[in-house]
Amino acid sequence: MKTNPKELQAIWPDVYTVPSHRLRAAVAERLWRHAVRGLPLHVEYGSAFGAVSGSASGPGSNLPTMLIRSPEAFFQRIGSNGLIGFGEAYMSGDWDADDLVRVLTIFASRLTRLVPAPLQRLRKIAVPRARGADRATPEGARLNAHRHYDLSNELFAQFLDPTMTYSAALFPDPSGATWEGLAEGQHRKIDRLLDQARVGPGTRMLEVGTGWGELAIRAAQRGAEVTSVTLSQEQLILARRRVADLGLQERCEIALRDYREVEGTYDAVVSVEMIEAVGAEYWKEYFATLRARLAPRGRAAVQAITMPHDRMVASLDTRTWVQKYIFPGGMIPSIPAIEASVGGLRIVDRFSLRRSYADTLRLWRERYLERREAVDALGFDEVFHRMWTLYLAYSEAGFRSEYLNVWQLTLERP
Repeated sequence: MKTNPKELQAIWPDVYTVPSHRLRAAVAERLWRHAVRGLPLHVEYGSAFGAVSGSASGPGSNLPTMLIRSPEAFFQRIGSNGLIGFGEAYMSGDWDADDLVRVLTIFASRLTRLVPAPLQRLRKIAVPRARGADRATPEGARLNAHRHYDLSNELFAQFLDPTMTYSAALFPDPSGATWEGLAEGQHRKIDRLLDQARVGPGTRMLEVGTGWGELAIRAAQRGAEVTSVTLSQEQLILARRRVADLGLQERCEIALRDYREVEGTYDAVVSVEMIEAVGAEYWKEYFATLRARLAPRGRAAVQAITMPHDRMVASLDTRTWVQKYIFPGGMIPSIPAIEASVGGLRIVDRFSLRRSYADTLRLWRERYLERREAVDALGFDEVFHRMWTLYLAYSEAGFRSEYLNVWQLTLERP
């Protein structure tokens, strides 16, 4: 799809407009040069800025290279908007990398040391505040889900495997994960969750967050009576079609409903990578809802992405690039935050899929890049392509650096 510059500026106003703040840009440049000086990274600058290596090794070494094509714009962006500006600089083409994941992994593994400690205390003053419009109220949650999951079923089909599962797979050997083995890895992940929740013939199961229906289908094929809720109209349509194609309508209901609107009790509740979307202020309500829906001695299996507690606390009430462009209203919890939110539920098992998630994301990213022409044919422009590439690489780097983790948590209602 051809899009003229004026149309692009209307779609991506903060990408096509470079902020102008000389003092902030000068401070950002000084901090940046100090930060990258000790990194195992080669940095090249365009225009008259020269070149600098983060290490004694230069080009030709095994170091990844970050090319800052438009240094003036790059420093204006990060000086004015911090990490949001860093992401927007990539979206606009102000910088690039020969190995994007390696470059981002280097930054993610040293994130707490890149900015001097005294300046980190100014974070909440210097970075953009969270938008009230993105709060995951019942109405806000619908709008947030629409902005991500309703982009296009065809878009997600370009890089997800045939199960259309959009969460961490589980591989016996993540380093050997292949595209051909991804669907099996997703089933392995789903089966472990269903086993932990003790889902079998006759189980009344609630799924909070349908995705495109694979987990609900898998549970129904075990003989469970499944109710699954989603806020995405696009996911609803495809999930219902997949259920009908398999003749499982009698055992599997897919509903367009907020998790807070569900009624009744269930023997098991399963929720995969949903807590990240509900917003920090609603974590306790989310777990209270799971508890209220569980029958006595029922079990819940929750798959949750987590981050270090100190970084989570530092991020509260601030707006990130991911929140602005990928998951509005979202917030990744820490394990202590989850433990403080579960209320009357008791965590009886926890299992990490961190390494598997890094390679799940690698496979998605490789597939997306292979299918670039098909994505273009759907009407997505170059800025979207760079945004989506950065999102997948950024997420993979988070897990490779161990900044992010992902857990399958089993909870019981005593």
